[in-house]
Amino acid sequence: MPFDFDLLVIGAGSGGVRLARTAAGLGAKVAVVEGGPLGGTCVNVGCVPKKLLVYASEFPHMAQLAGGFGFDFGSPSFDWSRLIENKNNEILRLNGIYENLLHKAGVEIINGWARFVDAHTIRVNASTFSARYVVIATGGKPFVPHIPGHEHVITSNEVFFLPELPKRVSVVGGGYIAVEFAGIFNGLGVQTELVYRRDLILRGFDNEVRRFVSDQIEQSGVAIRTEETIEEIHKQADGSLQLNYGSGDRGEVDLVLCATGRIPNTHNLGLEPLGVQLKPNGAVLVDEAFRSSVPHILAIGDVIDRVALTPVALAEGMFVAHSLFGETPEPLDYDAIPTAVFCQPNIACVGLTEETAVQKFGTLDIYTSAFRPMKHTLGNDPGRMFLKLIVSAKDQVVVGAHMVGQDAGEIVQGLAIAIKAGLTKRQFDRTIGIHPTAAEEFVTLRQPTRQIR
Repeated sequence: MPFDFDLLVIGAGSGGVRLARTAAGLGAKVAVVEGGPLGGTCVNVGCVPKKLLVYASEFPHMAQLAGGFGFDFGSPSFDWSRLIENKNNEILRLNGIYENLLHKAGVEIINGWARFVDAHTIRVNASTFSARYVVIATGGKPFVPHIPGHEHVITSNEVFFLPELPKRVSVVGGGYIAVEFAGIFNGLGVQTELVYRRDLILRGFDNEVRRFVSDQIEQSGVAIRTEETIEEIHKQADGSLQLNYGSGDRGEVDLVLCATGRIPNTHNLGLEPLGVQLKPNGAVLVDEAFRSSVPHILAIGDVIDRVALTPVALAEGMFVAHSLFGETPEPLDYDAIPTAVFCQPNIACVGLTEETAVQKFGTLDIYTSAFRPMKHTLGNDPGRMFLKLIVSAKDQVVVGAHMVGQDAGEIVQGLAIAIKAGLTKRQFDRTIGIHPTAAEEFVTLRQPTRQIR
């Protein structure tokens, strides 16, 4: 029996859309199923709207700096509802762009939630569709611990639609999402605390970077409560929330934002009866070609819980499209993936942390620089920047680059090419810097801060 489609993609997030468009361009008959707005988490409740809110939260700081440069803006006012309305309009515009891209590529859009009927057939609403290949690209969703009162918290999904800006916020978590939103709220004038159960925020990043950025975040006004938990939440008569901490302390806030991780979105897809193997957290288990234990059912993006970054999902989508309908591509390389955290100050890094590099190479040369950026000098801002290069002592290859400071993501993206190419410290040293910039520090670091032997 012929199939309705060569490829059916479940989920129209960044990875799913790229996969569908690329496969259609290679001649496949493709459909994509989506029950929500096009663009997935990144466009609707993730990277894009979050970055817009980060920009908004930086304006008060810029206004403070402006005085040192001769500008006086008086008493600025802020309208949260206008920001959210403008953000919503921009997201709607992007939704339309995604729809046009799919239509122009010849991809059929099926609106609704998919569930497998059998290994080649899914049901959406009252209709069924069959496909030679099915790719699961349903992403992830926020995880909320079931503590007493958890029904009173919100997640990163809801924060973008708050009707008004709260005066006091408790952000629970220590990962990049928690840290970014703590910076957003704090920058907009909200009394903000960050509650994290471990001893240092941003687990997985370089420890020296973690300590530096933690100090800078606290200096900006965020109260960081490490080795602490919230055990109970009680909603009071005036709408405020009473918090009972694990330490025995009590607090009162207007909003609790829970950013304690994300889990793969595989619930209710009907995968288990088909024999599709899942990890304990619900992620689809796939091989190097992104095939599940049922070979014609594949999965990409956050739902496989490999590297939860939009550009990685895009690369995985293109890989699958070409492997199914074009020439077999080279296996994806997950080494030296650049990443950024849009906290305040920003973090960006590529390559290895010092802790990982020591385990891999044993001997290292570490180069660091911490300084107050030029923009802060006239503005009398004590905030500092931090740059770090990690070099293998044996062959002098630069294996890691880390930065804390304004526009870190913009700068480290260029460095990612150098790290990926395996350039040496000598090649960095022979590169002329652009003066006066913070980025030039990466090519003017001459003496190691310390050596690990």
